[in-house]
Amino acid sequence: MSESWVNSAERIGTDLHLELSGPGGRRAALIRALRDAVRSGRLAPGTRLPPYRSLAADLGVARNTVADAYAELVAEGWLTARQGSGTRVAMGIPPTPFRQWGSAVPPRHAGNTPGRTPPRARGPRHDLRQGTPDVSGFPRADWLASYRRAVQQAPNEVFGPGDPAGRIELREALAEYLARARGVRCDPGRIVICSGFAHALRLLFEGRVLRGPLAVEAYGLPFHRELLTGAGVRTVPLPLDEHGARVDRLSRERGVLLTPAHQFPTGGPLHASRRAAVIDWARARGAVIVEDDYDGEFRYDRKPVGAVQGLDPERVIFIGSVSKSLSPAVRLGWMVLPEEYVEGVLAAKGEREAWASLLDQLCLADFLTRGSYDRHVRRMRQRYRGRRDRLVAALAERAPHIEVTGVAAGLHAVLRLPPGTEAATVARAEQLGVALDGLAAFRHPEAVERAVPAHDGLVVGYAAPSEHAYTAALDALCATFPDP
Repeated sequence: MSESWVNSAERIGTDLHLELSGPGGRRAALIRALRDAVRSGRLAPGTRLPPYRSLAADLGVARNTVADAYAELVAEGWLTARQGSGTRVAMGIPPTPFRQWGSAVPPRHAGNTPGRTPPRARGPRHDLRQGTPDVSGFPRADWLASYRRAVQQAPNEVFGPGDPAGRIELREALAEYLARARGVRCDPGRIVICSGFAHALRLLFEGRVLRGPLAVEAYGLPFHRELLTGAGVRTVPLPLDEHGARVDRLSRERGVLLTPAHQFPTGGPLHASRRAAVIDWARARGAVIVEDDYDGEFRYDRKPVGAVQGLDPERVIFIGSVSKSLSPAVRLGWMVLPEEYVEGVLAAKGEREAWASLLDQLCLADFLTRGSYDRHVRRMRQRYRGRRDRLVAALAERAPHIEVTGVAAGLHAVLRLPPGTEAATVARAEQLGVALDGLAAFRHPEAVERAVPAHDGLVVGYAAPSEHAYTAALDALCATFPDP
């Protein structure tokens, strides 16, 4: 039998929590406690029990008491004992179903009949929602190698309270990478590590480093708008066109939040003339630009677009993360700050790092400096480009009346629909087991009041499905569209 780490031979001193109570002395109490632990599933079949001496010392009983209890349970079939293998829970003993406190019988799902398995909640058959990378592409071997090196080489202070700015090793690695790959102008002293974009917004606005009103793109993530509203920040929608946000509509706001590398969700970079114009506005107003580097690494049919931050590092807060490039499970992001905001952000964060693991920070630093991050991004860029091409080809063949936009970069496409058909198409997709988002879900609630044009469409992510399921997902997607 292959053993898990918990049951391996190295775990000679395994801790085992047992309550010894009830009549009959310590031996009887120990037998009852071990039986209950096996019955309840706390001790799974095959689990190796502690040696007599270890358990006796932990429980404060004689060694012979433990030996006698083990022998009794071996005789009853609860345990097995073999020379060289120790004493283990016998295989094939099913745990007793959990009972609610004070309940004489296990609870049943409403509508179930005895002997039938309760129905499981079923998710969508095809997940085409935006914002999720291909989790099967996570670079496990390279990440594990970096983590091993990080732990082996970590100085002792890594295992104590962290610097709220983040580990200097990661900030130095990011300064080099962001300058090289994204055109960001910074030094490690301007970088503060966070756990992602939402955490950065909380530090900036809940921490009162920045205040509203804040201009935002008329289409964007509702979660971000809700976070800002919760922090007491009024958001003002900016219209969008084929060149990105209409920054000429900026007025007396104290700042603007933009996704200039790849506008979310409509797609496309902010035009060069508008990049210059928004910098001029920020300088004239003494305002700040919050730059969300959304999908900055994933581009397919266009040249790399540098960060707006490179035009004026003192007027732009640049925020990025690894949630799309690596995995949302790696809770690491960064802020590149103008000098005037560094102390305020560190004060909002607090003296002890409470969000981003210091060991994960060292791992990412190693991953960056060894080139593993670049290799992974290039590999995933090719994979996502292939996914995108298959989506475009399927639509051209089977739904040529559907216009596909926003596909020069990123992990999703916007499919334009005839006016008045979006809600019915989303409902049809749900019936066919396809999870996707309508464009209206991302529209600012005040867009109508400010005469921002509305468009019907679908936001379709092409990264999340596994490779073997992608063809079926495209078939189901094409079946959802209204006739021309």
